[in-house]
Amino acid sequence: MKITMATIGRLLVVGLLVTASSGAVFAGAEFSGEMLRHGPQGKRSSEKMFMGDKRVRTEATHQGRQIIRITDADRGVAWILFPDRKKYGEQKLGGPGDKLPGARATPAENPCNGLPGMTCRRLGEEEISGQTAVKWEMVASHQGQTMQSTQWIDKERGTPLRQEMPGGQIIEHKFIAMENLDGRRVEKWEMVATMPNQPEIRTFQWFDPELEITVRRELPGVMISELKNIRVGKQPGELFTIPADYERMTTPAGMPEGPPGRTIDRRP
Repeated sequence: MKITMATIGRLLVVGLLVTASSGAVFAGAEFSGEMLRHGPQGKRSSEKMFMGDKRVRTEATHQGRQIIRITDADRGVAWILFPDRKKYGEQKLGGPGDKLPGARATPAENPCNGLPGMTCRRLGEEEISGQTAVKWEMVASHQGQTMQSTQWIDKERGTPLRQEMPGGQIIEHKFIAMENLDGRRVEKWEMVATMPNQPEIRTFQWFDPELEITVRRELPGVMISELKNIRVGKQPGELFTIPADYERMTTPAGMPEGPPGRTIDRRP
């Protein structure tokens, strides 16, 4: 398979979106594990994950080829490596030390800090499902277009409890209970997404407070993703560096330099 810059760009963006959805950039502890995904008609995929100190590495197979992604928050970059060709691509994430998609904010923090193209305005505090939440107006700008949304973020946990998007789409998160999952104590959450004239969508997420990431996600009848074989402990530094004999592939003009737009998703 020929490596093209379009392929690199697609894989980098997919990697960032997966990271955002898993909440797995600034985890609460270093660990390794395996992300398993079960789709319709028995389709399955797996991906190894190594979580360091503000760094994450994933290893997967794409069209028969091993693909490695490394995201480094302090350096503000993401790399995608092709081991069989000893080549890699690079994408900037907004600047060294900036928060990345999936980063968890402290309750009083502006959720847009460190996110290029995002601005937030605090609108006050309200009660959502019996919990005190901070209401934020969020505006995302990309290529001359803007999209506005409103979010209510749990003042204690930093969890988005409600999101309202253009077109009447509403996403609500509700805490269900504490459960045991693979020997770990986790929080079970339900997410309900509604849109005018469309059936509602319900998903379930299991959040690990120690690791500060979602370790299981279910979209009933469609997809299950889960983090298995979790081993908490310090990760070797060489996992998050590019081997000296790898050659960088130049990014052409027009390839995005920052992270893709997304809904803020720190916790379930």
